[in-house]
Amino acid sequence: MKITSSNYPLNQVKSATISYLQLFLIFSILKRKERPRSLFMIDHYLTLQQDGKAEIEIKKSRFICTLKRVETENQAREFIQSVKKEHHKATHNCSAFVIGEKSEIKRSSDDGEPSGTAGIPMLEVLVKKELINVAAVVTRYFGGIKLGSGGLIRAYSHAVSHAISEIGIVEGKLQQEVFLTIAYPLFDKLQNYLANNQIAILDTHFTEAVLITCMIDESQVETFQQNITELLNGQVAFSLGAKKYHEILVSQ
Repeated sequence: MKITSSNYPLNQVKSATISYLQLFLIFSILKRKERPRSLFMIDHYLTLQQDGKAEIEIKKSRFICTLKRVETENQAREFIQSVKKEHHKATHNCSAFVIGEKSEIKRSSDDGEPSGTAGIPMLEVLVKKELINVAAVVTRYFGGIKLGSGGLIRAYSHAVSHAISEIGIVEGKLQQEVFLTIAYPLFDKLQNYLANNQIAILDTHFTEAVLITCMIDESQVETFQQNITELLNGQVAFSLGAKKYHEILVSQ
């Protein structure tokens, strides 16, 4: 829907000034009630874009890597058990996971493969890519040809790295939630500015005024407010919400 000044007469803009400021305050209060609690408070992190799986075949053996985002060790172990149950006829279900903002919890299992040939190589892939809160299970269906220790290490490592590449990695950046309230005729101008500066609009409400939610790097909030105020000749109201993690795809 394109909004122009003809849709919202100037005299209505002036008369609506008080009402849209009131709406802005109500909107800010409602948004604060919706704030999710952060699991950790660090500047940024890397993790999976989403849960998923991918499969490779090496010398007739199938290696199915299943990846999942987890927040606790219990969640990781429950996930591993669920994959083992799903693939109970598989030769091996090897696993590894990394949990915590500083990767405090690291675990791995060879699940019957020669010691050090499966779980640890899988874990090393997660650590090398600096991922946190991720669990991986590589299910192997033996194809009849032995790979040797070196071959197993390469196979399990590749299974995990391939799955991560297929699913994608996101960077979560800790940003400040900023609410803006403006009159309708200013929306297109603001929208163009945000698009040109690669600032995403997370939420927009069209009522008597336009209520917009953006996420801004904390260090840039003051500059952002100054720029918008200048752009709109002061015809904007701001409020700060919660600090949240905004995830952006960095590789796939």
